[in-house]
Amino acid sequence: MSNWDLMMPGMGLTAIGLTGVTIAYSGIAHTFIDGMHALTGLTMFIGLIFLSVGILDGGISTSNRAKATTLVIISIALGFATFALTMNSSNYTITLAGLLMAIAFPSIIIAYLAMKMPQYAKPVGVIVGLASATGIIVWFAFGLVSPDTYMINEPIVEEEKKEIQLTGPIFAITILADSSIQGNPDYEPDVAHVPKGHIIEWVNADTVVHTVTSSVDFGDTFNSNMINAGEKFTLDTSKLTLNEYEYMCIVHPWMIATLIIEEPKEDVKVAIPQGAGIEQIGQVYFDPEVIQVPVGTTVVWENIDDAMHTVTSGDSQEGANGSFDSGMIAAGDSFKFTFNDSGKEDYFCMVHPWMIGSVEIQ
Repeated sequence: MSNWDLMMPGMGLTAIGLTGVTIAYSGIAHTFIDGMHALTGLTMFIGLIFLSVGILDGGISTSNRAKATTLVIISIALGFATFALTMNSSNYTITLAGLLMAIAFPSIIIAYLAMKMPQYAKPVGVIVGLASATGIIVWFAFGLVSPDTYMINEPIVEEEKKEIQLTGPIFAITILADSSIQGNPDYEPDVAHVPKGHIIEWVNADTVVHTVTSSVDFGDTFNSNMINAGEKFTLDTSKLTLNEYEYMCIVHPWMIATLIIEEPKEDVKVAIPQGAGIEQIGQVYFDPEVIQVPVGTTVVWENIDDAMHTVTSGDSQEGANGSFDSGMIAAGDSFKFTFNDSGKEDYFCMVHPWMIGSVEIQ
C-alpha cells in the first residue's frame, strides 16, 4: 500500500523541481542560473508554509531534542541570512528583508496567541488582516491619484535599436559536432591564446544547443545564453583584462575549455614590391617571402606595386585551399589576416601564379 505521508511531499518537491527546470530552460529566465535563483525562492516560501502549518497544527514541542534541532536550524538560517544581507550587491535586498519581516512577525504573534491565549487569536488575526488589507488598498490608491502616480505605467517609447558592429580581427573557436556526448572533444581550440582586442567568434557545429559561460562567476564575465545549432556567439576581448578564463557549457557541464587573453601582438608586414607582376630573374615577389610568426599574429600584406595582386592560401598547382583569400588588392591597398592555428600556410597570387610565399605559425 502506498505511503501517502511520503508521497505527498515527494509530489510537491517534484513539482517544484519541474517548475525550476521549466523556468531555467524555457527562456523565461535570462539564464539557467537565474532560473535556479527563482526556484530557490519558490522552495523557501513553500517551506515556510509547511513550517507554519506544522506549528499551528501540533503546537511547539518543548523536548530537549526539539530545542537542540531548532537551535541548529536557527544558527544555519542566521548565518546564511547574514551573508545574504551583507555580502551581495542586489538593489532589492532591503525590500525583500522588509517583506519577509512583515509576513513573519504577525505570523509569529498569531501563532503564539493561538497556543497560549486562544481567546485573543481571532480578534488579533482580524485586526492584522484588516490592517494589511487597508495598507495594500491605500498603497494602490495613492499610487493612482497622488502626484507620484507610481501605479500608472508610463507610455513606453520604443527606441530604434542600433546594431553594434564589433570591429577587430576574428579569432574563431568551434563547438565541435557530438561534443554533447561526455568524453568527446568539445571546443576547438581547447586552450585559446587570444590577443586582447580580437573578436572571438564561437560557432556551434553541433546539432544541439550549447552555451559559452565563464565558469568561476557563472556567467558574470561573459555568457552566450543558448546557442542553437549553426549559430554564433561573439565576444569583444577589449573589455577583458589580461588573464586566464575557464569557460563551460551550462547545458553540458563536462564541456570545459580555457581562454587566455594576452598582450596584443604587433602586426607583421609583408610588402608586394614594385615589378612583382613581372616574372624575371632576381625579382622579389613578396618581401619577405617566408616569415615565422607566433599563433595569434596578424600579417598585413601591402601592395606597393602598380598592378593588382591577390594573397591566396594554397599553391598554383593545386589551387586555393580556402584558408584565406584577399581578393583583388589594388595598388596602395593592403590585406590582413590573423593566424590562430599553428602550422604552415603557403600562399600565391592568382593573377601572377609565380608569386609565392609562406607563413610558418609556431
